[in-house]
Amino acid sequence: MTATQADATTAKGREEPDGTPVRTTGSHRRPVRYGFALLGGMQMTLIFTLASLAVPLPRIGAELRLDRADLILLSAAYGLTFAGLLLLGGRLADRYGGRRILTTGLLVFGAASALAPLTPGYEALLAARFGQGVGAALVAPAAMALLRSLFPEPAAYGRAMATWGGLSVLGATAGNLLSGAIAAATSWRGTFAVPVAAALAALLLAPRLLPATPPERGRALDLPGALLATAGITLASLGLVLTDAHPWLSAPVLLPLLAGIALLAAFGVLERRTADPLLPPDFLRDGRRALGLAAIGLTAAGTATVFVLLSLSFQQGRGWDELRTSAAFVPFAAALLASGRLAGPLIGRYGPGRVTAAGLGTAAAGLGLLAATGLDDSVPYAYGLLPGLLLLPAGGALSFAGGAVLVTDGVPAHRAGLAGGVLNTAMELGPTVILAALLTLGGDPVSLAVAAALFAALAGVTIRARQPGRVSASGA
Repeated sequence: MTATQADATTAKGREEPDGTPVRTTGSHRRPVRYGFALLGGMQMTLIFTLASLAVPLPRIGAELRLDRADLILLSAAYGLTFAGLLLLGGRLADRYGGRRILTTGLLVFGAASALAPLTPGYEALLAARFGQGVGAALVAPAAMALLRSLFPEPAAYGRAMATWGGLSVLGATAGNLLSGAIAAATSWRGTFAVPVAAALAALLLAPRLLPATPPERGRALDLPGALLATAGITLASLGLVLTDAHPWLSAPVLLPLLAGIALLAAFGVLERRTADPLLPPDFLRDGRRALGLAAIGLTAAGTATVFVLLSLSFQQGRGWDELRTSAAFVPFAAALLASGRLAGPLIGRYGPGRVTAAGLGTAAAGLGLLAATGLDDSVPYAYGLLPGLLLLPAGGALSFAGGAVLVTDGVPAHRAGLAGGVLNTAMELGPTVILAALLTLGGDPVSLAVAAALFAALAGVTIRARQPGRVSASGA
């Protein structure tokens, strides 16, 4: 079906998974758009929650009397369970239906978010962050499975994914901006009000705006594969996270890292022998899909690296408070929004591969400019840091959007949850793996310079790869 035919089909009407026809013209198009807004808002909230402790982390450490290792684990706890359970969350969404798993995940995510600000000490707060990650691992792939149901035609789905790709980096930016402002105005505990409110709103609106996707009873869950993948990803990620507080050859790093690698190797062997595997080997054999995942993981890592390094530089080096630190990222957010608005039309005209490559190249230039300053505290913000802080998000929005289209292009409806799980896993593991490696290279300028080189190299590989056909991606 061509883009024009698909758009014509959309104009006439469509069918929900249960066969019920739904008109999507005129005023009846609004529920679909509202459903997209609901799912997109939750995706942003999940990534907001990931980044929401970055700016107020020093205040949390002072209040709870935590050392550096405790703060690192507290910051990473949400992402550890989020990344570790995403593949299982994707299979559950495909097996039991997207809306059912979304609702379950929202209940877990919302409850953990509500308990977090009430916790009296470190251990309880850490458990709440782990709980948030469990809920998020159910919500994220279920949301993408529902997105596939909302936009069943390939052209419409391509437009939706072009917009969807930029939502995560926008959520991360919002997390850094709003968390500092909320913490300065109230307390770091106030930052948890955002995920609580979002989860409650989604629970109330989901039955009205989202289709009840039917379960696929014939599919197995592959529980052995799920256990190996979850334990392997979580342990390996934990080992990498702890490299910031411990040497690479120390027991706290090596034991979980090697155990995680061994479990992931066993997972790979098991998946090749399983009739209905959790992660089918052929899913990652598509070169364009692999490039899309690499672009998403690297872009997430690059933006996370800059947020971490600049947040520390602003507060510890320049002596800025949380509110001023958050304000410094406002131009970053503005460039991100502007570039995100352009991503869909550009993908429709030039194709996702070329747009992804252009985004990676632009982000590489931004990282290179930041590396050239060395993040020296004496460098003026306006003309020393601001150019890099504009180029990085401008390129990042394009690479996220193009990468998301590459990952989901041609994915059948019964694998929509799987695609969501894999995409979000790349988004979570990118900062964990690459950020941990970058921060051990011997200095902030070196870390940024290496990141810029990686972006430029992947841009070159992507532009030389076989390009998919253009998609109609002018908007969701």
